[in-house]
Amino acid sequence: MPDTKYRDYAVEKTMELLAIDSPVGYTSEAAQWVKKEFEALGFSARITGKGGVLADLGGKNDEDGLLLQAHTDTLGGMVAQIKSNGRIRITSLGGMNANNGEAENVRIYTRDGRVYEGTLQLVDASIHVNSDYSDKKRDFDSTEIVLDEDVRSAQDVRDLGIENGDIVAFDPRSRLTPSGYIKSRFLDDKLSVGIILGLAAYMKDTKAVPQRHVYAHITVYEEVGHGGSSSVPPGVTESVCVDMGCVGEGLECTERMVSICAKDSRGPYSYSVVGSLIEAAKKEGADYAVDVYPHYGSDVEATLCAGSDIRHGLIGAGVYASHGYERSHIDGVYNSLKVLKGYLNI
Repeated sequence: MPDTKYRDYAVEKTMELLAIDSPVGYTSEAAQWVKKEFEALGFSARITGKGGVLADLGGKNDEDGLLLQAHTDTLGGMVAQIKSNGRIRITSLGGMNANNGEAENVRIYTRDGRVYEGTLQLVDASIHVNSDYSDKKRDFDSTEIVLDEDVRSAQDVRDLGIENGDIVAFDPRSRLTPSGYIKSRFLDDKLSVGIILGLAAYMKDTKAVPQRHVYAHITVYEEVGHGGSSSVPPGVTESVCVDMGCVGEGLECTERMVSICAKDSRGPYSYSVVGSLIEAAKKEGADYAVDVYPHYGSDVEATLCAGSDIRHGLIGAGVYASHGYERSHIDGVYNSLKVLKGYLNI
């Protein structure tokens, strides 16, 4: 894949998707966007019963199909309690962590379509007042949403239409630097959705027809563990998850590389698939690392746990500060596209 325009296309689409709030359980707008993007490239796509997107990328062998998977649901929060003073206690959606969500701007989505802004703050957040500020443990009981509205009681908040169960979306603060770094919340896993769209754009322009039938499943419940547990098309014998590659102590991957996961917290990936992904990386000249992720689970493991008899693998552009304010690089995107091209042999 010598043309970097597909890398740039993938990054462009990532930035567009990052601008759509989609905490797990509140993903309809993002899914509709993904569906339209596949259709704009000429591929058929449908919304699944669970609300994900299943796209048909074509191919010859229907009895040895390949399912690519990524997810568009993100971490977030939900209104759990409206306090008597007009502040709001939330509960996490997915693995949202109060330690790195503190002082972040949020949007609250009501069921009647209204949107309100606020900020997640430590309870009694003024350093000049709170002598325990530095020592206080951060969790979702010691933090609260401070609404940017004139509210002083629980009734004031309810009069705005806010109720328990409303969705809280954290501002992604997306930015592409002149040096090519992509910084944002929720690169996990919207960056991978962009990468799969970049691959689809390449397939469209080159009129590539893979030897095996290829599908893409963009799931919406990965962050709570069951995103990939359904919607496997008939004839699929293998699934490769495109999710973030982990960057951190003890791992070789950087943000500029593509990571091939050999094992995560749930166990090893298919030996043959991992080997084939490595060979694809070598063939395409991708800068890659093979790593073992200590705290990780993926859509494709949900597919296996649901009973699918398939081989499985996982790759992803390197992402630092996972589940926080994440960072990757356009080189990681490009290397991921190279591996997918090589793996599909197109």
